Amino acid sequence: MALEARFFLAAVFAVAATCLCLSAVASAFAVPSVAFDEGYSPLFGDDNLVRSSDDKSVRLLLDRRSGSGFISSDYYLHGFFSASIKLPKAYTAGVVVAFYLSNGDVYEKTHDELDFEFLGSRWGGQWRVQTNAYGNGSTARGREERYLLPFDPTLEAHRYSVLWAPTHIIFYIDDTPIREVIRHPGMGGDFPSKPMAVYATIWDGSTWATDGGKYKVNYKYAPFASEFSDLALLGCRADPVLRAPRDGGGAGCAEPDLLGLLTADYAVMTPRKRAAMRAFRARHMTYTVCYDAVRYAAGPFPECDVSDVEKESFSAWGESKNVVMKARGRGRRRGRKAGAGAMSRLDVSSS
Repeated sequence: MALEARFFLAAVFAVAATCLCLSAVASAFAVPSVAFDEGYSPLFGDDNLVRSSDDKSVRLLLDRRSGSGFISSDYYLHGFFSASIKLPKAYTAGVVVAFYLSNGDVYEKTHDELDFEFLGSRWGGQWRVQTNAYGNGSTARGREERYLLPFDPTLEAHRYSVLWAPTHIIFYIDDTPIREVIRHPGMGGDFPSKPMAVYATIWDGSTWATDGGKYKVNYKYAPFASEFSDLALLGCRADPVLRAPRDGGGAGCAEPDLLGLLTADYAVMTPRKRAAMRAFRARHMTYTVCYDAVRYAAGPFPECDVSDVEKESFSAWGESKNVVMKARGRGRRRGRKAGAGAMSRLDVSSS
């Protein structure tokens, strides 16, 4: 990156942080949504993809015949991508629901990817969430993290978002950041840099999704239904091969422009948002690649923000010693509303 560009980005972040440092984490992002037909197309599944009558939401089903999915009509080079998702109920072992960006259809061996993967469980409502960040086909250097959710994601929809900028990536659940990947020179091509499409899918991940494949999808509970709404596509439409904007010439984004993206509230990590992120991770993160000394004996990735104190809370495999999924008792009441066991918003207060 040119020296002038670095100074420009530094100035942008300084101004944005000053303007937004007092904004509340819980305030909703003001992002417009699109109707399905305006931004997406069916990918697979035929009748297992069910669009609402107003075309503002989609149900993706998994049964013995097939899973299902959809894809954005355009590819994007940076932006903010979001969806409200309600996950399947009851026994969901082996089921995978995904909301992600990828260019694997264009760059088969050197693809980029940013994703939320929701991994089902034997106990209804206790889904795990995994985030991934790959660049240039770097799947052998997986940057996975996994978390438990502080609410039941089967009772109501929650918003899951990805901010992808040239300098950093932020994953959000509702309005709380749960992970930040800051671009580091040592990452090289591992930082996603090619145009990607946006996908949503549900599929059978019996071979790995639940306890390493120990528990499979049980189709006695099918169809498994996931609901997607509030679909947001705020980015620069780009040609995936030429890596150039579709909306006119120039090297920058047309809608929104790069400056607009970098100064949006969802792109700026204020001190309050960072504190909320650290609180979430301390309470709900079950695995991080940054403390996995078995897979990566040479040390953590260059972008990892590690500390000796935090490291003590993780095993050599990167698994948390304190945050674990607990089996739900058979006699426990299910389906309780927020305030009686399920949370409508992430709890980020100090413990």
